[in-house]
Amino acid sequence: MSAFTKSFALACRRVYSRNIRQHSSVTAELMENMDKKSAWDRFYSETSSRSPHFKNFEWFFGFEAVQGFVMPLLQAASLPHSPLRVLDMGCGTSALGPCIYRDSTVPVRVTCADISPVAVRLMRDHLQARAIQPHNASSRIEFLELDCTQLDRHYGSNSLDLIVDKGTTDALLRSKEGTEKAASVLKQSLRALRRSGSLLQFSDEDPDARLVWLETAALDEGLAAADVGVQEVGVLRGVCYYCYQVTPRHNVNKCINE
Repeated sequence: MSAFTKSFALACRRVYSRNIRQHSSVTAELMENMDKKSAWDRFYSETSSRSPHFKNFEWFFGFEAVQGFVMPLLQAASLPHSPLRVLDMGCGTSALGPCIYRDSTVPVRVTCADISPVAVRLMRDHLQARAIQPHNASSRIEFLELDCTQLDRHYGSNSLDLIVDKGTTDALLRSKEGTEKAASVLKQSLRALRRSGSLLQFSDEDPDARLVWLETAALDEGLAAADVGVQEVGVLRGVCYYCYQVTPRHNVNKCINE
């Protein structure tokens, strides 16, 4: 087991022990099948049945911990005549996407996407019940059932301004075919992003490992297809988290062909 796998497993167990102690079978199934829709469906079905009131389930941390990374990017990338397109990839039942929709001063179209239709339904019903009003009246939000390994089927090239990934790549890397799947998601994300767009990955994986993986996985015919940077989010519950910003180089293919 790699250092990253041990770290992620421990993080998951901390989350589970705090929130779903009585669901040890759900925990075990999910830890072994983090790329499977059925495992996530069962997880969200059983955790939501514990209470008659909806409660967001946050991997790692909530919106407050990362708003300083997300909101300035939106402000800097604002378009004069159209809303920015934001994808919360693997949203689960996190409040991250709805908070971006609520707090953004520039118009945004936020898509909260997850492989689990159960999570998507829970989020859609919750937002309809709360009737959240966005700061910018032109902002919109939607919830979509989507397998992030098939982004190309839903998003064309140069169609997104920001992709937020809070633990989704980490979950894929834990699965049996994780490295290939995570690399595919990264390349599809880079194709979907506009020239000024960014992918933000939030993770507890050490930069010594994640930066190398990102730079290698983003290679396009041997050339760097993205610029990669990292900032520390902070230490929460004894674990240090990082924000990895990946920005596409859309001129790579053009340079190859010339």
